Amino acid sequence: MVRRIYPAIIIVFMLFLFSPLFAAPAPESFAPLVKKQIPSVVNISTRQVVQVRQKSPFGDPQMDEYFRRFFGGEPQQREQVRQSLGSGFIISADGYILTNNHVVDKAKDIKVALSDGRTFEAKLVGKAPEIDIALIKIEATGLPAVDMGDSDALEVGDWVVAIGNPFGLSHTVTAGIVSAKGRVVGIGPYDDLIQTDAAINPGNSGGPLFDISGKVIGINTVIIASGQNLGFSVPITMVKELLPSIKEKGKPDMGYLGVTAQPLTSDLAAALGLSDPVGALITGVGKGSPAEKAGLKRGDVIMELDGRKVLDPSELPRMVAFGHIGKTITIKILRQSKPMELKARVELRPEQEKK
Repeated sequence: MVRRIYPAIIIVFMLFLFSPLFAAPAPESFAPLVKKQIPSVVNISTRQVVQVRQKSPFGDPQMDEYFRRFFGGEPQQREQVRQSLGSGFIISADGYILTNNHVVDKAKDIKVALSDGRTFEAKLVGKAPEIDIALIKIEATGLPAVDMGDSDALEVGDWVVAIGNPFGLSHTVTAGIVSAKGRVVGIGPYDDLIQTDAAINPGNSGGPLFDISGKVIGINTVIIASGQNLGFSVPITMVKELLPSIKEKGKPDMGYLGVTAQPLTSDLAAALGLSDPVGALITGVGKGSPAEKAGLKRGDVIMELDGRKVLDPSELPRMVAFGHIGKTITIKILRQSKPMELKARVELRPEQEKK
């Protein structure tokens, strides 16, 4: 007996089969998201007093040196007031605000302007220069706070929306997609940035990057001035892991392993029997460090750390810095071409213990 398959069933089956191709279409409008989230985005203005070397009246560095040699003394220093603009976003109803560290670094005064026109003096609560974030607070209650999302779940090609204060133009909205993840652009040893083509300009620093559901998935932090549509954001999942210690202690609790490493060359990889030059070749082990206690040695090649493959030594600092303090992790290595497995207990960075 031949079974009949009705056209409606075939249509439902085909839609299910090919639904991934039609997932997450472009929204007709970002207006509902923007309307809901703009009240939680703030403009930040700061005042810095810096020491500036007084220039020679001749405007010639060689004349500066001439007068220093023959008349003694150094060029005079004078104070100069600098003002800067940035962005931020409210993370709690009682006035805690996230922004970039470089927006408020060394500021004498921090002023926050809300979307409803109110302005407040803010104080610095804590900062993590390592990933360019800062936590500030204003004395207010009942404020509209953002929802923080999961940047780990973000995929290349997802829609994102940036809201900020570019060039002093308050609450400017731009949209684009996630262009890449895991970018390293030289901010610090923990670079793991989200790249987006949503327009980000000076003044957007510290502002939020929202996903299509209206949750913050990044903090806009850097642009490449010579390029177009090249903006980078700190993943919010990384920030959430550090927030409790920043709020409590004024600085982040970050773990460390205590090794220095270099990339594998093709020749070294071949000598070790590896088909690809992946992994981190240990060039130094800190005395008394978790790495030394675990038995790691110079010349070992770290292949996996707690179940995650190590493709490049630049990944090591951030792989142990977040969420591992006090925990024992498994490290898979090659030692003289032989695979080994070691255990290491991640400790707080020594320089933090002294503070």
